[in-house]
Formats: sequence, C-alpha cells, structure tokens
Amino acid sequence: MRTLGNMTLQKIIQFMRQENFFRLFMVILVMVLVSAVLVSWLEPELSFVSAIWWSIVTLTTVGYGDISPSTAGGRIIAVVIMFFGIGVLGMLSASLAAILISKKMRENSGMCRTELTDHIILCEWNHRTKAILAELRLDSQTSDSAIVLIADVPEKPVDDGQLFFVKGQVNEETLLKANLPQARTIVVLGDDTLDATSRDAKVVLTTLTIESMASEVYSVVELVDKANEQHCRRAHADEIIVGSELSSHLVATATLDHGISRIVSELLSSNYGNELYAVPVPETLVDHQFIDVLLTMKKEQQSTVLGIQKGQGGELLTNPEADYTVTRQDYLVLIAKERPNM
Repeated sequence: MRTLGNMTLQKIIQFMRQENFFRLFMVILVMVLVSAVLVSWLEPELSFVSAIWWSIVTLTTVGYGDISPSTAGGRIIAVVIMFFGIGVLGMLSASLAAILISKKMRENSGMCRTELTDHIILCEWNHRTKAILAELRLDSQTSDSAIVLIADVPEKPVDDGQLFFVKGQVNEETLLKANLPQARTIVVLGDDTLDATSRDAKVVLTTLTIESMASEVYSVVELVDKANEQHCRRAHADEIIVGSELSSHLVATATLDHGISRIVSELLSSNYGNELYAVPVPETLVDHQFIDVLLTMKKEQQSTVLGIQKGQGGELLTNPEADYTVTRQDYLVLIAKERPNM
C-alpha cells in the first residue's frame, strides 16, 4: 500500500509535468551551466563554483555586485543572461499565478477533492443550511472547524475560508470527494426543490448510502414527516430531527405557556444568552448521585443540569431521580452561558 507521503509526492510530480515546470527548470539549469562555463573560461580569476553563483544571481536579476565580469565577452554574456532571465522568470511567475487562480476557481466551483479529517459535512444548501453554518461558526468549538458542503449549486455560496465545497447531488462519488470516512459528523438536510414525500425518501436513501460507506461517522438527518422516522432508523441514522414535529410542539407549548418560545430560541441559538451543552461527567463526580452533581455543577460551573445522556448520542434521561448514580460513560445535558471547563 502506498503511503500518504508517496501519494503526495507523485501528485506533485504529475502536476509539475502537466504544467511544464520540468521544461522551465531544464531551461534555467542549462542557462546557468552554460553561462557559468563561458564566464569561468573568459574570466580566468573566476572559479567555476563562483561562476555558477554569479549566473544564478544575474539570472534572477538580484545583482549583489560581489562578482562582476571585467572582460567584454563576460559582460556580453551577462547582458544575454539578464534579458533571458527576465523572460524565463516571467514565464515561471505567470505559470504559478495561473495555477493558483485555477486552483481557487476549482475550489469555488466544487471540483476539488478534499483530504480533511475530523470535519463536518453538510448535505444540501438552503436557508436552514445557512443558519446551521452560522450557528456552528458562533460556537467556540466549531468556529474554526473544517466544514464540507455538498450541494448542487453553481459555486461556493458563502465566503468562508474553512468551508470547502463539493458540487453535485449527494451520492457515493460526492461523499468520497468530501472524504466521508474521515469525517466527524454528517448532517443530511432535505432538498427543498422536492415535495415532502420525495424529500424524505431522498434523505432515507442518502442515509443508507452514508451508513454503508462509513457507519462510524455520526449522522444527523432531517425529516418532514414523522411517519418516515422508522425508515431512517432502519437505515441506522444516529439522530433524527423531524422539523414539523418540533414546530408543532413549540407552537402548542407557547399557546399554553406564553413566552416559552423565546426561552427555547435562546437555548438553541449561539447568538445570545445561555445554551444547551452535552459534556462528559467530570472525574470528581463519577459514581455520585445526580442531586450532588446538580448542586456541584451549579456552584462550581454556574450551569444547570437538565438530564443525563447514556453515552454520546445515546438514550436521554431528562430530570433523573435524585439518587440516580452518574457513571463515567454518561454525559451531562446542561444549560450554561459557555461550555464548562472540565
């Protein structure tokens, strides 16, 4: 199996061949050697090594002045080298500029393959994706994280240095371009151009593809209809969010308890106020009762523990019994102004 270093070296060599860099380097090498041989012959006091140094300095138009030819022949060679040096270096600079511009254009048009690790993948681009991206950038944990967007849009939709774009429908090819096997989390959102039934069906099929390619990557999927939740569970989605269900519950709760929606919005948004976090249990609180954990976290971290999550992404126990024993595998679901330091 080829190592990553060998693969990278081969890509660099192939790239240099495609862009005729070897030809340019050969031209420069020949000019340096020929001019060094001629100058060392015409200038008896100049050694061949010093002549090479003089050729390089003259070719690059640096002109330190530490060595200069004294004969007419040497000066003619210097003039030729200077004029040719400007041309060759101009070609090299133009080639490098063209490569950088081409690379940037390919990135913005979603044509490049990423080699990121421990990154987040967002599937589909819509107003919800834009809001999710904004929230991730507001959180201190993901403000500088690498995020890959897979979407069938003409070009990269936002100016974000750490957002990488892969153009196309979400399928095995684009998921490989996004380096799915090395990702931390993938978020599958619905395609707003489809009706509700087709939209959920596409989400389920995408989830099946993801789980067959990289089941260890944590998957969060969005559905419109709760009736399709079971299909996503059979596809082994790690977390399923039914948008219409959340909205209905929030509206019903706000109808009964006025103003509750503002509290929920504050907890879910990174824009202001307190937020919800799921954090590992501190070592000092392992095997303690929930009531002790609740009081300690409030006193020491100014946070309110709402429940216990049985492992990352596992079963959620809201408002556990006071004598519930917290284990090392548990996560504390809590409200705080910022993520507690554990």
